[in-house]
Amino acid sequence: MMIKVGESAPGFLLRNQNNQEVALSSFHGRQAVLLVFYPLAFTNTCQGEFQELQAGLADFQNAAVQVLTISVDSIFSHKVWADREGFTFPLLADFWPHGAVAHAYGVLDEERGTAERGTFLIDRDGIVRFAELQERSRARDQSAWRAALASLGS
Repeated sequence: MMIKVGESAPGFLLRNQNNQEVALSSFHGRQAVLLVFYPLAFTNTCQGEFQELQAGLADFQNAAVQVLTISVDSIFSHKVWADREGFTFPLLADFWPHGAVAHAYGVLDEERGTAERGTFLIDRDGIVRFAELQERSRARDQSAWRAALASLGS
């Protein structure tokens, strides 16, 4: 079952495309987090979403909020994809234990072994303030993310 608005966000410690550890708890008290789960790197829908995210990154990431993206891909896949596409936001590897963070947020597609298109806005206190799940084949409407961020006052 997907995490709901008002619930505490499950903590995690994952590695980004540069093999650096990123802990959700490191943002508590400092920044909100826009957490974007996606199925797989190098796929058309994910690539289109992330190109749009990168183009509008100033709308989503600033002193008040940090973007974090998560898939079950390895850090090595993330590194190649980020470098090739110019993605400057963290791509976190939920590689091992396979999909554990996606499972904790209720967005792991157990049959395919990949994350679904779940998006969460987590406030500075670690509480989920926005949650959505998009169909696997459809790109997300990032205007909903802007509205969620505006509701936080960030």
